[in-house]
Amino acid sequence: MSAGTPRVGVVTFPGSLDDRDALRAVALMGGDGVPLWHGDRDLRGVDAVILPGGFSYGDYLRTGALARFAPIMEEVRAFAGRGGPVVGICNGFQILCEAGLLSGALIRNRQLRFVCRFVDVRVETSLSTLTEGLVPGEVLRIPVKHGEGQFVARPDELARIEAEALVTFRYCGPGGELDDEHNVNGSAGWIAGIRSPQGNVVGLMPHPEHAVDPDVGPTGGQPLFASLLTYALARV
Repeated sequence: MSAGTPRVGVVTFPGSLDDRDALRAVALMGGDGVPLWHGDRDLRGVDAVILPGGFSYGDYLRTGALARFAPIMEEVRAFAGRGGPVVGICNGFQILCEAGLLSGALIRNRQLRFVCRFVDVRVETSLSTLTEGLVPGEVLRIPVKHGEGQFVARPDELARIEAEALVTFRYCGPGGELDDEHNVNGSAGWIAGIRSPQGNVVGLMPHPEHAVDPDVGPTGGQPLFASLLTYALARV
């Protein structure tokens, strides 16, 4: 590892299935992926943390509810509290909401069916660890694969999320348009991802780790990982 290479930890929970994909995406984009275990109490000095997709603890009780109590989550909370970049993808987003690191919750898709396909998402802010250097209004093509990805929040909480510009991504059409046809899971406000007020914690349902290799499909995840590595590098 070179001195200027950010180290990105990827946590594996029982039931994680996109952890290796996230590690590969980090490596493809020039970072150093560091495997972390849910039972650990040490982040091994990483500069950023990814909570990957999957079905942690079999989604028993509800998605992310048990993973929030994993020993490593104490370290993740402390790391985030110090301004460390933390990204939750799909199940990782659900875990961040359950852990109170992000607002709202993810429930069953409105159509009550699992959805697995490429979607377009619109960047809403550049003030986050995943979107530094991106311009609001940019549209990225990234896959989704989830059964419980509908973002919901209390009316007052949703109003605060919108007022404080905490929405990071929205489901949209190819031209950035917002309509029911492109809201793949019925999320309130077409929300595909949100950030913490400080911008260092981000959760999103789409899978950028599956959209970095041009040999296998669209590359909408590349600018998100590039942003994460740049954000993390500033802490090295």
